[in-house]
Formats: sequence, structure tokens, C-alpha cells
Amino acid sequence: MDKRNTEEIRAALEQRTIKLADGTPLPAIGQGTWYMGEVEQEAEREADALRLGLDLGMTVIDTAEMYGSGGAERVVARALRGRRDEAFLVSKALPSHAGSAKLVEACENSLRRLETDRLDLYLLHWRGRVPLAETAEAMEKLKQSGKIVRWGVSNLDTADMEELWTAPEGRGCEINQVLYHLGSRGIEHDLLPWQRRVGMPIMAYCPLAQGGSLRRELMESSEVRRVAKRLEATPAQVLLAWVIRSGDALAIPKASSPGHVLENAAAARLCLSDEDIAQLEQAFPAPGRKVPLDIV
Repeated sequence: MDKRNTEEIRAALEQRTIKLADGTPLPAIGQGTWYMGEVEQEAEREADALRLGLDLGMTVIDTAEMYGSGGAERVVARALRGRRDEAFLVSKALPSHAGSAKLVEACENSLRRLETDRLDLYLLHWRGRVPLAETAEAMEKLKQSGKIVRWGVSNLDTADMEELWTAPEGRGCEINQVLYHLGSRGIEHDLLPWQRRVGMPIMAYCPLAQGGSLRRELMESSEVRRVAKRLEATPAQVLLAWVIRSGDALAIPKASSPGHVLENAAAARLCLSDEDIAQLEQAFPAPGRKVPLDIV
């Protein structure tokens, strides 16, 4: 990849941003790590992919203690050696670790695996039995200790977010990471409008859909391919451009090969027209009623 192309992609990512509640701007396309760190022989290749993503300006790297039982965090650590300050580092705690003492221990374990002294953002992976108010209080204590800079949640639906928002420390939540792509638009009914009202962006995981028939349906859609042809892009790039179209969603696709990393990053250069968006959404309409939150 030539230097000019790299600079153009970086410039596009600098322009396509979302803002956290504290005003921090982040590129609208980051890097996911789900399924990384599961095969030791693949670790260096996976780390190389993350480094390339950093080179291109995809500075948000999302991981979790659950991924590869800590293996993904170790891959991220390998990728960030000597480059930690270039990245906006996100990890997630299991719901079984969401209580006061356990959250501190889980965070410290993640920091050790990640070989860093702080997380830029720490998320509750999904809701368990621990009261959200207790988790929010523990997150704020982690902030005070300097172990995390910000905190948020993942896989919480509207009622959960409303409950969190009424907790004493609940309004410290900066983001909600949820499943969102063109074929899964349920959050548009009430969760996404609620988050927009309070000024909280979403982090969209699986923005290209999890593998299987739905992913194939999206990639092979005549409407998606029509837009891709017009823009001289790939179907995957069109799908990513759709997720980040409104400026309040950050997509975190996972890629383990240089080609896929480049493809994801270059999606920031696409500009969908109103007609493109309307036709894509007509082909894959949002549900007309409240549906359960999609989780994979």
C-alpha cells in the first residue's frame, strides 16, 4: 500500500468521527478482536493486522476478558508494544465480575494482560445479576483510581439504560455497545432514539453481520451491490458506511488479514447519498415495533 493511499484513508477517518459525552472525538471505524487470541500460531498475524489498522487511523481497539479467555487481550498487548499512546483501548468485564470487588480484580487482570496501566474505556459486557447501580459505582471508583478513563456498557436495551440512568453514578456511562447492522435494525425503534436524546453514541459490533446466511444475504443483495458499483467500493464497505452514516455510531469490524483491514478502513471514504440510504433501508427495513435486543 502506497503512502498516499494511507494518508488519504487516515484523513478520511479523521473527518468521520463520533463524539463521546466528554467531547472526545473517535474515528467512526475501529477494530474488533472477537475470536482473536484463540490460536497461538495466529497471534503475530493478528497483531500485525491491528498494527496496520493503527497505521491507517483506526485507533479504537475493542477487546474483552472473555475473548479467547484473555488471549485477545494478549494479542492486543503484542500489537501495542511501543505504540500504546496511539490507541484508544477498550475492554469489557464479564457480568459475573460486575460487583464492586470483582470488577477491580477483573480490571487489574485485563490491564496485566494488556500490558498497560489504564483503559481508555471499560465496559460491562452484558447485564447479569449484579445491580447496575453497584456496577456504576464500581466503575466510578476505577476512574478515580486511574485504572480506567471512562466506562460504558454493552448489550443493554432501553429499559436497562433507563434504569442505569437513574442510578446515582449511572450518568457516567459514555457508550452502549450493541449489535447493529443493515440486517439488524431493532435498536432504531427506541434504544437509538433514547441514546440520541441523552447524547450517548453507540458502538456497533458485528457491523457486517455475524457469519452465516444473513451475512451472505447482505453481501449478495442487489441493492448493496448496486450502491457498491456506483461508488466503486465493495459490499462490505457499503455496509460499514451505512452503519456510520449518522455520525453517532462507531463500527468495530474485526479483520485478521491486511486486505480486510484496508477494506474496512477505506470505507470511511464512502459517502452514501440519501437515495442510496433509502433504497438500502427499503431492502432491509427496520421492524415496525419493539423487538428484543439482538445479541450474538
